[in-house]
Amino acid sequence: MLTHRPAAERGRTRLAWLDSRHSFSFDQYYDPRHMGFRSLRVINDDLVAPGAGFPAHPHRDMEILTWVIEGAVDHADSMGTGSTVRAGEMQRMSAGSGITHSEFNHSPTEPLRLLQIWIRPERKGIPPGYEQKAFSLEQRRNRLLLAASRDGRNGSLTLCQDAEVYIANPDAGAVLSHRFAQGRHGWIQVARGSLSVNGVELQEGDGLAVTGEESLEIRSSQGAEFLLFDLA
Repeated sequence: MLTHRPAAERGRTRLAWLDSRHSFSFDQYYDPRHMGFRSLRVINDDLVAPGAGFPAHPHRDMEILTWVIEGAVDHADSMGTGSTVRAGEMQRMSAGSGITHSEFNHSPTEPLRLLQIWIRPERKGIPPGYEQKAFSLEQRRNRLLLAASRDGRNGSLTLCQDAEVYIANPDAGAVLSHRFAQGRHGWIQVARGSLSVNGVELQEGDGLAVTGEESLEIRSSQGAEFLLFDLA
């Protein structure tokens, strides 16, 4: 079964410095039909104004991934981590037993666009942790590149959950495929461009929940960037 989550139907938070679209219920946006999917709890598509951002705030018991689509984000946290995460880089922050962090647009003149993703951990109270890794366009062009996984294999970031996160940038006319092990589920989030997944047409910002499918055939007529979540 394939369930389309159109971009235009997502929740929205608009502030002077932030335009955020929510695939699942988040903060002031609540929809009991969209409370997450499997261990995937949050996908926020954030557009942050130049020089602005999120001041220090706490998290706990969540695996938080940040994929930067355009621009760069300055990160600081209570573990002493200070870093800049640029377009084409992914950050994994395990909030674990508790962490405080801030995120600001690195540029004083250019907007920042990112996907912030929350995945529920398989156990609570783990020590907080941080990883950051670049995934070049050549690495993810016309293939599904493993960016995060439970065991950190093939150079991916590590997650405290039975989940795999892939990134792909198919060129126009490219066809990619993915097979699910028995009992697995999937979610596709389109960051840019458009896709056809097993005949379902998806546009930028759209999501697609996948249940009971053995495999996916992913076609892009005009080029795209998307994330694929393979979930228990």
